[in-house]
Amino acid sequence: MSGIAIAIFGATLCALLGGTGSAIGVMAAGRAAAGVTSEKPELFGKMLVLQALPGTQGIYGFLIAVLVMVNVGLLGGTPADLTVAEGWAYFFATLPMAIVGLTSGVAQGLTAASAIHMTGKQPDASGKGITMTALVETYAILALLTSILLIFSL
Repeated sequence: MSGIAIAIFGATLCALLGGTGSAIGVMAAGRAAAGVTSEKPELFGKMLVLQALPGTQGIYGFLIAVLVMVNVGLLGGTPADLTVAEGWAYFFATLPMAIVGLTSGVAQGLTAASAIHMTGKQPDASGKGITMTALVETYAILALLTSILLIFSL
């Protein structure tokens, strides 16, 4: 396996796992939001914000995939002739965002679902729910920054 193939595999894995975590998280929050909105349609706007929050991990995974592709010359350049060791370095640089994207997307979705139920009972508590849900985001952002720093150090 060539270095460029290993780097591409890491980029692909990052986009796939981040997107999967977000899809599961948004689904979990959406199920809760649908239940609340069916009884209280006036809360749709608050439900939408809480449902959207777990979607960021997919964006972060995509961003890391694009950064790898740009760095190895697949976007707007000639593909680099990476050694196998360099390919593995790119692969491992994607892992923080890939793994944390999957797990935090799911965790954020579950937190958002709980916040949605809370908001359904106490509509004025939506800000608290957003704060609780955003705390999970902290770890996705740390993983994003770690992957970015690792990629730019190569």
